[in-house]
Amino acid sequence: MSNVFIAFQANEESRPVIDAIVADNPNAVVTHPTGLVKVDAPDRLTIRRATIEDQTGRPYDLQALHINLVTLSGHIDEDDDQLTLSWKH
Repeated sequence: MSNVFIAFQANEESRPVIDAIVADNPNAVVTHPTGLVKVDAPDRLTIRRATIEDQTGRPYDLQALHINLVTLSGHIDEDDDQLTLSWKH
């Protein structure tokens, strides 16, 4: 089993995205390297637009998360409703 991860700039715009990731991925582990928020998860991590909208109370364009995205690791499967990182076996 290998971890996937995603890291964002540590700012207020990233907070609802991080909160949504944690809500949808119970095995996710959040760390705070200097200036960043990094989320690791075993094998798979999914970011759902609907969960971010629940966090913010307003519509959210999933492409907006790229503004504060620093780096990621894993195969990307992305559409208008979700972004999934995984290691396909």
